[in-house]
Amino acid sequence: MLKKIILSLSLISYPLIVLADQIKLNDNAPKTHVVEKGDTLWDISAVFLEQPWLWPKLWRLNPEVNNPHLIYPGDVLKLVYDENGEPMLVVDQKGSATQGKASYKWSPKIRQENKNDSAIKLLPLEVIAPYMTYAHLFSEDELEELPYVLGSDEGYRMTTKDFKVYVNADLVVSQSYAMYDKGEELFDPETDESLGFYVDLVGTGQAIRSGDMENDVPATIHVSSVKREINSGSYVVPINEGQLLPSVFTMKAADKSLRGSIVKATSDARGFGKLEIIMINRGVEHGVTSGDVMGIKRTSPGVVDTGDGPAYLVEASSWDKLTGSDYKMPEEYLGELMIFKVFEKTSMGIILQTDKPARINDIITAPE
Repeated sequence: MLKKIILSLSLISYPLIVLADQIKLNDNAPKTHVVEKGDTLWDISAVFLEQPWLWPKLWRLNPEVNNPHLIYPGDVLKLVYDENGEPMLVVDQKGSATQGKASYKWSPKIRQENKNDSAIKLLPLEVIAPYMTYAHLFSEDELEELPYVLGSDEGYRMTTKDFKVYVNADLVVSQSYAMYDKGEELFDPETDESLGFYVDLVGTGQAIRSGDMENDVPATIHVSSVKREINSGSYVVPINEGQLLPSVFTMKAADKSLRGSIVKATSDARGFGKLEIIMINRGVEHGVTSGDVMGIKRTSPGVVDTGDGPAYLVEASSWDKLTGSDYKMPEEYLGELMIFKVFEKTSMGIILQTDKPARINDIITAPE
């Protein structure tokens, strides 16, 4: 009977693999939680769960919380247990705390109360936007098709704010454009295949003359903001093309079959931690979607037996590496990241938390 109720409610449409995972409550999980302004479902779930990305299972049977827009500041959430002893959150209409492990059996119903537009969302863009960059990735073929900056009205090769720059293309007057500098070429560490060229957003501006390239007349852009100097040769792309992000990220665990690597950190640091932006060698063609939460793992340093006892591979001689016993060292879990932009073969993500700094070539998998 309970299965029929779950199916008939159809409260949350998420992959069955997510709902099938075993959730673990925090040791200090409270019996109740009062929703505050600025809370997100991720925040609330993290109060109760060791794995916040499994939040759909915690809310799975709750007719009061059938989507992120039905929870509001001031609501009192209770931690209760279903007929099978599984935990879940419900809205306490009376505001009273739950004592013990109450058992709840649900029937479909509609929330009657109308509230203002202050609903709690899962993970608003505004929460993590300050840590995101608008870096992008283009293939070599895509770069060859893009127009670029020829020069400026002052004759400088490098241009800053309030200059005019000229572009070898017909542009749309009043349309805003972004300018990118070409960076390093990224390669898949597993196949050596080119993943594309990393590019940085260096500035933005608005077209004030459309240009006429049939008669070799370039378009004109008035530069309104810069992150760094705009160079002759900087690529020009309509603003928001490849830059638009959802206002709310619906986070979910990545598919269990996923396995890849971190190939770049936008900070270019040797180690990188919480709220830093990284790129992985998995994208649309691997089933990655925006909002996917992934685990970060690292294989422990290799060890080989030598005549003098065990030694790390990096310290062992070539002879010991050839003749000694080589052990398959375990992968240790470091933390999680969330994908916010997906390309064909790669994706960009933000690190949510790590026990120690992540590194290039660390492994990404489904979260534990």
